[in-house]
Amino acid sequence: MPENYNDYKDHVIDDIETCIDSLGCQPILFVGSGLSRRYMSAPNWEELLKKMVDICPNLDKSYPYYKQSHKDPIAIGSIFVEPFKEWAWSVKEEVFPADLFTADYNSDIYLKYQVSKYFDKITPENFSEIASTPELSEEINALRAINPHAIITTNYDKLLEVIFEDYKPVIGQQILRYNTFSIGEIFKIHGCTTDYNSLVLTQNDYDYFSTKKKYLSAKLLTFFAEHPLIFIGYSASDPNIKTILSDIDEILSEESELIPNIYILQWKNNISDSEYPQREHNIPLNDNRNIRVKCIVTTEFDWVFKAFSNNKPIESMHPKILRALLARTYDLVRCDIPRKTVEVDFETLEHAVANSGGLGKIYGFTTIGDATLVNAQFPFSLTQVAEKLGFSSWHSANQLLDKVKRETGTDIKATDNKYHISIKAGEVMITQKYSQETVDLLQNVKNNKKYEINV
Repeated sequence: MPENYNDYKDHVIDDIETCIDSLGCQPILFVGSGLSRRYMSAPNWEELLKKMVDICPNLDKSYPYYKQSHKDPIAIGSIFVEPFKEWAWSVKEEVFPADLFTADYNSDIYLKYQVSKYFDKITPENFSEIASTPELSEEINALRAINPHAIITTNYDKLLEVIFEDYKPVIGQQILRYNTFSIGEIFKIHGCTTDYNSLVLTQNDYDYFSTKKKYLSAKLLTFFAEHPLIFIGYSASDPNIKTILSDIDEILSEESELIPNIYILQWKNNISDSEYPQREHNIPLNDNRNIRVKCIVTTEFDWVFKAFSNNKPIESMHPKILRALLARTYDLVRCDIPRKTVEVDFETLEHAVANSGGLGKIYGFTTIGDATLVNAQFPFSLTQVAEKLGFSSWHSANQLLDKVKRETGTDIKATDNKYHISIKAGEVMITQKYSQETVDLLQNVKNNKKYEINV
């Protein structure tokens, strides 16, 4: 029977849950303007520039006039700088803050101020004001429930701070000096309306950003390599995606190899029930290079967000508390102990590290119980299964499991059996573990040998 859209969703959900379980950590969200457009009707680049034409009296032509001369929106924004400066100095404090009229600022500050003011005006002030329909409300709640490790965005507005109210914004150049070994941050790499001067808006801004992006990519590399990552609100051809991925694709994957932990979410207006959309996308980069990532095509986002939220962090633990714990631990190890400003009971620490539950108790967490028998019978994560099979990624082992399902009709991961067990902790958090029988079975599948399934 041909596969349809329901099959597509089941396969995508299974892949997401396997990825999260294999990596054992929360997802990273990389958010673009499409999200703000969806939830607060924010403008795209051209619509924003049209708004600026309406605002500035010194721009005395309609937008198509500027579009004819400069096709690129960034170039158009750059030529708006001078008219906004002239307007600002003619009206001064009647329209603009008095502290902007100093030599400390570049001439583009007046355009950036008006852009910031516009976004602040249309951004909802609290979570309850975001969703305009019950469907969107459910979708946003599912997004919020992901509890991502961190969020990276090129958006200027503060919508993400409203949705993820316990997360801390880190803006612009602050990221280069920031300790990324933390949790619960929103990295606003193109600036934020709370700091007009931080906006990456004109050609000069983008040129400067380009000189710094390799340092930014290095800071974000751990996120990209160790966490599930989903691009939301971007098209696959978006230059912002290419800018980041082009600096790190050689580290993330071998030539033309699929990166198993990176997804790009793409909205499609209409998908028929009989359709099976693409599961991978090949993104062209600079120097005739390409990078392959996973693709999720959908007419609604709620089922995707729910799939990414199926592995919640510690129950009732706010991101700001985890962030404070990590930050304090980082400072303790990096600064306090080397400088001998604190007394350390190393015997207690060594015992806590050696004991799987001990370190958690130091932080105020407790373990759920003795799982010795389960761990003995099902000692492997899917990543460890893959390593025993000689693979570099869990994705290859998962492909063998899919092959077994196709050839025998048995989905090993669907039930608890001698090959696999699902361990539930709390209401929704599930960990998938595998036995030595799974390794032996998949070794035969890999080598195209005969095998039998006995669940």
